[in-house]
Amino acid sequence: MKKLLVASILCLTIAFLAACGSEEESKLAKLQEEGKVTIGFANEKPYAYEEDGELKGAAVDIATAVFAELGVEEVESELLEFGQLISGLNAGQFDVITAGMAIKPDRCENAAFGEPEMMYGEGLIVQTGNPLNLESYEDIANNPDVVVAVMQGATENDFLKESGVDPSQILSVPDIPASIAAVQSGRAHATTGTEMTIKDALASAGTDELEFVETFEQPDVEGVPSYGAAAFNLEDEELLEAYNEVLAELKADGTVAELLEKNGFSEQMNMVPDEITTEKVCSGEI
Repeated sequence: MKKLLVASILCLTIAFLAACGSEEESKLAKLQEEGKVTIGFANEKPYAYEEDGELKGAAVDIATAVFAELGVEEVESELLEFGQLISGLNAGQFDVITAGMAIKPDRCENAAFGEPEMMYGEGLIVQTGNPLNLESYEDIANNPDVVVAVMQGATENDFLKESGVDPSQILSVPDIPASIAAVQSGRAHATTGTEMTIKDALASAGTDELEFVETFEQPDVEGVPSYGAAAFNLEDEELLEAYNEVLAELKADGTVAELLEKNGFSEQMNMVPDEITTEKVCSGEI
């Protein structure tokens, strides 16, 4: 009788430990059980932004479609400054980053990126008439009096420095609207960001004091064009693999192209070529 009791307790203990281990290891199972995923985003139109209390944007729509296929229908959002997204992800504030964040080798050390969902180039906004004739990052570098406003944590900070712009010329701001406001107020002579983002921000500002530089030359630096993707905690391998599997299906059936077009992207300009993979971008091969 005593042996039977001990054996029963041992079995129950093993089962309990196995169950606990399974719960800790499988974020995917947890999300599917709860039917809800929490997304971290920065307010950057048209990738991910909040409007009338609703989370919108190309990256959001793609992630929502993927998670729906995984059986996770409810999406909750948490707004942070762009530079805080990866640290927030690793602190467990949310399950995934969906902000059109560019895949970069240094970022790959701190977050597990899904496969690329979109690609994009850079753009520049200046005062109307472009009085300083700024058409490239090199033009900014060649004029030490020029100040350019850039969102904290954005890839453009590195692009500018790699193009020769002195760090003292870079005005760090928390988000894109703040960068537009800095140029309007005269605190900065220009602002830069991904082309789609700053074009949309300029349209939303509704001002004739600023203009988009149509003749802007794309910087010849590593990381341009950029490839945006969702990002996960490095430990959530199963969730990442499941996300990538469904994403591939939605790319193949045209869903991703439709969602990009819905948000103002061009299939010709913004769809990622099949040969571009996250592994290649993270390794620096691309």
